[in-house]
Amino acid sequence: MKKVVTNKQQEIQRIITTLSKAIAQHKLKPGQRLVEAQIVEALGANRNHVQSALQRLALQHIVTVEPNRGSFVAQPSSNEAREVFAARRVIERGIIENITQQTILDNWHKIEVHMKSENQVTKGNDRRVIVGVLSDYHKLLAEICGNTVLKEMFENIMVRSSLIVALYQRNDVPSCQHNEHQEIIDALKVGDQALAIEVMLKHLQHLESELVLDNTSSSTSDLVMALKEI
Repeated sequence: MKKVVTNKQQEIQRIITTLSKAIAQHKLKPGQRLVEAQIVEALGANRNHVQSALQRLALQHIVTVEPNRGSFVAQPSSNEAREVFAARRVIERGIIENITQQTILDNWHKIEVHMKSENQVTKGNDRRVIVGVLSDYHKLLAEICGNTVLKEMFENIMVRSSLIVALYQRNDVPSCQHNEHQEIIDALKVGDQALAIEVMLKHLQHLESELVLDNTSSSTSDLVMALKEI
């Protein structure tokens, strides 16, 4: 019985993870309807598991479930956008505080590979690729900080942040700046956490300033195709 329950929870988590990635990568748009039958088709999933996954995502404010209408990708308000970025400043400050000089040394190869990737993609014009790689920088810091609770909090807030970026960010700017990322790494490499925190907070304020918080228009995409691409 325990094995059946475990398999059920793993399957629900698989659906949650796939939907979250599709939203974070802007393959599913704010306000887009999430048709259960299409999710079942795309993921080869059980409908009950899909319903459970959508309910959990609703608790995380990533999905909204409306009676007699169905489930939709959340469409955060401008006030929620400001609150999410305020929360990001608290969480990502905590992440930086948990990254020591030794942490950077232990993870240097992983960091170096990522920074080279950033440098390469930011020379191109594919905005989706640039947004994805630059967002991965923040995920990398959360992964190496060594605090599982902070990492889990960050993963949730980052999906909500991605919704906000998809809804409100100007199309002429990337979601992060490569130079600011490098400054944070440089500070941590020499053990200057205070400077790294200062740069990170300025960086997040910069990201928030790129949002146009009076524009709520959003298109939709093909749900099945978006999930099959994950």
